[in-house]
Amino acid sequence: MKIYDTIVIGAGIAGCCAAYALQQRGQKVLLVDRSSSAATGGSGAAGAFVSPKIGKGGPLQQLTNEAFVYAKTFYKAHFPDYFHQTGVIRIPKDEEDAQKFSMYEQYNDTHYTWLTPAELQALGIQEEHSSFLFDEAGVCDAPELCNAILQQIPFKQFDVNELNYDGTKWHLLNAECYTLNAKHIVLSLGYQNTLLDMRYMGVRGTWGSRGDYYSNLKLDVSMHKRISVSANVDGIIKLGATHVKAKEPCMVCDGKPLATLEQQASQMVDSSDFRLKETFCGMRSGSKDYFPLVGRVVDVSYMAEHHPNVFRGAKPELKHFENLFVLNGLGGRGFVFAPLMAQWLSELIINGKEVDKRVDPDRLFLKWARKLHKTP
Repeated sequence: MKIYDTIVIGAGIAGCCAAYALQQRGQKVLLVDRSSSAATGGSGAAGAFVSPKIGKGGPLQQLTNEAFVYAKTFYKAHFPDYFHQTGVIRIPKDEEDAQKFSMYEQYNDTHYTWLTPAELQALGIQEEHSSFLFDEAGVCDAPELCNAILQQIPFKQFDVNELNYDGTKWHLLNAECYTLNAKHIVLSLGYQNTLLDMRYMGVRGTWGSRGDYYSNLKLDVSMHKRISVSANVDGIIKLGATHVKAKEPCMVCDGKPLATLEQQASQMVDSSDFRLKETFCGMRSGSKDYFPLVGRVVDVSYMAEHHPNVFRGAKPELKHFENLFVLNGLGGRGFVFAPLMAQWLSELIINGKEVDKRVDPDRLFLKWARKLHKTP
């Protein structure tokens, strides 16, 4: 009976990076997914920009920009064919947003320059407000990058129906009762989870669509203004991605998931020769506070049975599942967060180094428990 050091469940960008980081540190890893290839969900439909976050500072911006520095270095070193360092221009949404950019400037802790409307026009961008250019930023080929990682890691198509722990190892069962075994499990399940009670993490899905277009437009830089328009790389310009929170997103888009993207792109660049090559749609997962979820998983049933007062405001020590971890909830910045979060998770699993409190899922449990008790 083959026993892996770690099995990672879910082959989006989070799961791929987790498996890669663990294998790089010497673990015998298996990556599994219910699909036969990587990035068939939200990761494949991502705009996949790797760029800093702008704003007035704060923990989320600081974390995002730490992750950005790590991610661009990681992709350039390990997967340079799938990361294009085109630079990314952040364009104000409107006049009100443009006024805020001067306030944001002091919090830009990565290299940037101002571009005037005339300079934007020279680049082929139709815009009346000055904007930030982050020249070290870029864009990933989303599914291609995930599948390139997949080629370097043992992979098995396996739809996990059940997880069991026997005190020393985990058993993964599918519908045919075929079993895989590992000392550790990493859950990178995206927005869907039927394996364990992880409601306290508050993972929710946002539907995204992206379109790849053939074009001869000379566009050397990527940009973001409500939507993302990538630079022209090998004759392809990418428009993405939408953010639809409706329960029935396909009904909302009425069969035209790219209509909004195309309309907004036409106001930014000359899209007259764009010819649709391929459409990507999928649900990306995010946490309730927009920070990633990286770390151990609380045993909710144990806490309910042995510490029921936790649902009335008590703060007992949390009980976690043995050797069970999560890397999930990366939201719309999955390709920014994934490499650094995977590195932190690998340090926890292999060395026992605690993860950064900003991303530890424990931060959400007590608040969720109290709120659950108050809910009728």
